[in-house]
Amino acid sequence: QVQLVESGGGSVQAGGSLVVSCAASGNMWCRYDMSWYRQAPDKEREFVSDIDIDGVQNYADSVKGRFTIAQDNTKKKVFLQMDNLKPEDTAVYYCKAVKRVGTLGCPAGTYWGQGTQVTVSS
Repeated sequence: QVQLVESGGGSVQAGGSLVVSCAASGNMWCRYDMSWYRQAPDKEREFVSDIDIDGVQNYADSVKGRFTIAQDNTKKKVFLQMDNLKPEDTAVYYCKAVKRVGTLGCPAGTYWGQGTQVTVSS
């Protein structure tokens, strides 16, 4: 089983910063493409950022230039540095890990964290 544990959410004023993190349990040698999504009240879950095992990063236009995604050397932890936060960034942030091609001891699959709340006040 693969479990994702998220942390680092909280409440900040507009213009502040937060870092959310996500760690994948399971086989320590498995590597994942990892990403962040968010879901605001009464909104659909939307893509925020992702990073693959080669370090290639993508960002939603709404966060580009303000958020930075990074992965540690194990490829089992991902961090999202959020700067210049805006009230519209308020949402539950979800971590996702994907292994597209299964390997021995590391089956292909998609895994979601439980989410961490980020609240930005004006």
